[in-house]
Amino acid sequence: MIYPAFLEKDCPIGVTAPSDGNSEELDYVRLDSAVSHLKEHGYPVLLTNDVKSSRKGRSADGKTRASEFLSLWNNPDIRLIISAKGGDYLMEILSFLDFDEMKKHPVWFQGYSDNTGLTFLITTLCDIASIYGNNFNDFGMEPWHQSLVQNEALWKGEPVLQNSFDFCENKFHDRVIGLEGYHPDEKVCWSCLSTDTEPLSLQGRLLGGCLDVLLNLCGTRYDKVKEFVSRYKQDGIVWYLESFALGSEELARGLWQLREAGWFQHAKGFVFGRPCFFHSDTDTSYEEAVVSVLGTSLPILFQADIGHRGPQFAIVNGSIGTITYANGGGSLSMEFR
Repeated sequence: MIYPAFLEKDCPIGVTAPSDGNSEELDYVRLDSAVSHLKEHGYPVLLTNDVKSSRKGRSADGKTRASEFLSLWNNPDIRLIISAKGGDYLMEILSFLDFDEMKKHPVWFQGYSDNTGLTFLITTLCDIASIYGNNFNDFGMEPWHQSLVQNEALWKGEPVLQNSFDFCENKFHDRVIGLEGYHPDEKVCWSCLSTDTEPLSLQGRLLGGCLDVLLNLCGTRYDKVKEFVSRYKQDGIVWYLESFALGSEELARGLWQLREAGWFQHAKGFVFGRPCFFHSDTDTSYEEAVVSVLGTSLPILFQADIGHRGPQFAIVNGSIGTITYANGGGSLSMEFR
């Protein structure tokens, strides 16, 4: 596994929008605040042109978005690129990327949701670690949540133990001033399906992202997951997965597809984040849908601090992760080897 160089003081951070960009006034307020925060922390910020545009869910056409992303990736001064936002159309840039060339110049890339199209492929195609975590605008909140402080520590290569948070959001909230933090809507409570007694500990190579996107990648020319999990079979894979808008029926069909495609060979367990827009037409719970496909022979954790219902962990794809669970909470530590 290749780990790009960690950040030091005065290392510039690149920001681009490989999916959607910013278009609303409050988005610009939050963006400017994020730039100010990171400059205060000693990181100059370089924005590409597409960060401040959005048309029909895209910051620009696919070729332009790819070009602007590569302009940062190939910049020798840039060690970390953070995606401005999520969206729906990141897949349009993939045909303009040469992952073999990208492997020659490892860079940290961070984002979540639609950015799974890059975080996941950078790791599975290039063996380069990536970060599934906050998009850039999240760093505009005032003050920073503890999850952002821990996220920054990871950039510097510091050992970080991320513990489950006390509260999480249960829906999206409209912003009034653009600098809002997370709303403490709901108490965080992980759950576990396992034959093991508590405390439970899972260890293996971390791999995953947003299921909505992973299902689109499965079976395409970019799908080299069987080869990846085989390369790291001695470590085993701990899958972390979260869904944005999958109902129980889509969830079950999707997990079945990934299982039958061989993705879950050498799996040591599964950690599911809090689903965002979950629904069911068959009175099937999220947990029931998962178990109907994955069974109970491997440990499965639910409602973890991953994904769209913040705050969330920053997870390094490809790292050796140790996830522990006990009494409705959990923790994550990672080794970069």
